[in-house]
Amino acid sequence: MDKIRQNLFIYSVGVLFIIILVLAAAGVIDLYIQTVIMFIGVNIIFASSLSIVNGYMGEFSCGHAGFMAVGAYVSSVLSVTLFTANKLTGAPLLPPSLSVVLFPVVILIGGIVAAIAGLLVAVPSFKTRDDYLAIITIAVNFIIVTLINNMAVVGGSRGFMGMKKVLYAMKDVVPFPYILFWVMTFAILTVFIIRRFVSSVYGKGIIAIKQDEVAAEIMSINTNRMKLVAFMFSSGLAGISGGLFAHVIGYVNPGSFSILKSTEALVMVYMAGMGSLGGSVISAILFTILLELLRPFQILKWVIIPLLLILLMQFRPEGLMGDKELPDFFPKLKKYYKFK
Repeated sequence: MDKIRQNLFIYSVGVLFIIILVLAAAGVIDLYIQTVIMFIGVNIIFASSLSIVNGYMGEFSCGHAGFMAVGAYVSSVLSVTLFTANKLTGAPLLPPSLSVVLFPVVILIGGIVAAIAGLLVAVPSFKTRDDYLAIITIAVNFIIVTLINNMAVVGGSRGFMGMKKVLYAMKDVVPFPYILFWVMTFAILTVFIIRRFVSSVYGKGIIAIKQDEVAAEIMSINTNRMKLVAFMFSSGLAGISGGLFAHVIGYVNPGSFSILKSTEALVMVYMAGMGSLGGSVISAILFTILLELLRPFQILKWVIIPLLLILLMQFRPEGLMGDKELPDFFPKLKKYYKFK
């Protein structure tokens, strides 16, 4: 019976997914609403990826946007070079129609390169924790942004564009909201994979590091390997969110991935509660909607949002959900929430 109910929950998510796509394709959901949904999906991936390190492993990473930038630029340059006429190669290297099939591959390559960049944090993290690790990650964020700023081949400080041409090429094959489809797909897969990862042997080892790193080593847990896996996995997912973000916007510049962007991830993770995957998803949804509501206030939104975070730290420092998941508040959800 539990298996049937679990499958019913999965089918319900699938049906909702299809309904949104059909309504978007039919024009019932306008482009603005579609864009908000896509930003929600990107933020779910971005916040959930940071929760692996800051939540489940108990470290303090503050430069997550740097890895988002790596994924954004790598996937953007790849897609524009492969599928559109551009300044780098002139003619596209592949027929534009292949973008329909190869687009997720391009996004994944951006994530893989971002995961490799995660080594910049993983190796120093072997001997550092807390404030020192925070300084290292902030430095990595600045290093990545500065490097991109000085790379004329990708536009430098002017930014890089052309990703919309890739989406137009995809729609020329079959008119369909491809980017909405892939953002939602990657967001759902991210939540599912992180959930399985946390329940795995590696996940238990990462949680053990949070509880007591010395005790974890005594119990024969290879903490260095666990940190390496956690940082690379977290960075890779951030890179995927960056690739999707770049294609949703159609333009990226180094300023899009400054320390302010890293702050957004921190706000979402700490608003959600440390070590709560469900909290990260809910927080990403609420945060994205809050940003849209505060958009008319321009710079004032970055007075209001930090103020909310300060109030949260004062009156509920564990965040909205602490280290708990939805079934801890609604026990009847346990039958739907287990994925084994």
